[in-house]
Parts: sequence; C-alpha cells; structure tokens
Amino acid sequence: MKSRTRKVGVAVTAAASVAGMVFAATPAAAAGSAEFSVVYTASYYQGTATWSNRSVSIDGWFKASNCRRVYVVAWAGSTLLDEKSSSTWCNRSGPADFILDANVVGGSDNIWVYMTTEDPDNILKAQTCYRSGYCVNGRV
Repeated sequence: MKSRTRKVGVAVTAAASVAGMVFAATPAAAAGSAEFSVVYTASYYQGTATWSNRSVSIDGWFKASNCRRVYVVAWAGSTLLDEKSSSTWCNRSGPADFILDANVVGGSDNIWVYMTTEDPDNILKAQTCYRSGYCVNGRV
C-alpha cells in the first residue's frame, strides 16, 4: 500500500511540475515593438518602442535644431497611463530614453511620441505607435 501511494504522489507531483512550467512560460501579454520617426525640419526623434506586460521602453535618439522637447505617452485604449518628457534641448543631440509605466491588466496598447517647441502646447510633429508593430502620423 505504501509503495502504490508513493508512486501516485510522485506522478501527481511530476504532472503538477510540468503544468506549472507550461503556465509559467505563457506571458500575460505578448511583447511588441514599433519603430518611430518624428521629424520636423532639421530636428528629429527616432528610435524603437518596446512593450512588455506592464511597461513600455522607449530607446530613442533626439536631435534638436533650435529649442525642442520630446514627449512620450502610454495609453490603454483611451485611458492615459503615463507621460514623460525630455527637458528643452537647444541645438544638441543624444540619446533620449524613457520607461513608461503601464500598470494595468494587459498593459499599454499604444503610445504617442511627439515634439514641441519650448511651449508644450506647440506640437510640431507627432506619431501614434501601436503594440502590434506600426506607427501612424499624428496623435490618434
């Protein structure tokens, strides 16, 4: 009797272990990425947005001709999740990377990437990028 109980226990433990590995390997929300390019005259902000379950990483290169600022905003549908911006850059270039929080079930499905003058209300160019891998011009 002990031997049979032990074998059943080992089999149940092994099955639970395999099932646990299958469930652990399944992500809650698939990652995606999109390449963005916001260009206004000689200024530009270009790079890649990469989505994960609860955040969006923005790896970009910013070149400011005159004085410019870039913004990135994470959305889940029409719900604003997070917004970050650079400082105002004048006649300089370099990396401008951000991590946006998307701490809701499923995370962010789209982001806005846009450039302004020193005045944050003066939007020069914008793109909306989607987790599925593409960007369109404007803030949609």
